[in-house]
Amino acid sequence: MVTFHAVGKTHWGRTQNLSRGGLCADIAEPIANGADIEVDIQLVFDEVESEPLRLPARVAWCTTLDDSFQIGLSFQKLTAEQQQYLSLFLKYLDDGAPKQRTKRESNLDKRFG
Repeated sequence: MVTFHAVGKTHWGRTQNLSRGGLCADIAEPIANGADIEVDIQLVFDEVESEPLRLPARVAWCTTLDDSFQIGLSFQKLTAEQQQYLSLFLKYLDDGAPKQRTKRESNLDKRFG
């Protein structure tokens, strides 16, 4: 769950993805591209919500999606403490399973004979 604080207006949404560099979320109303905002990120466990983590961000893009909008944010310079808390949030979002990479067959020899 995310809350955006932009120029005297508050928007609520749901994240689609989150990384150390930014996030993508669905929101009801658009926020202008390039806007500097603050975003509160909260983890939701069943019916319990974590304390919000407030981070500075810039709107990279905002586009129409059906009857709502999808927004992409890039985080601005974070303090060491903000980086630490963001890493903790990401740890809880990760299911802990090792990432499986599929091995691609090399076609280098086929192309260059």
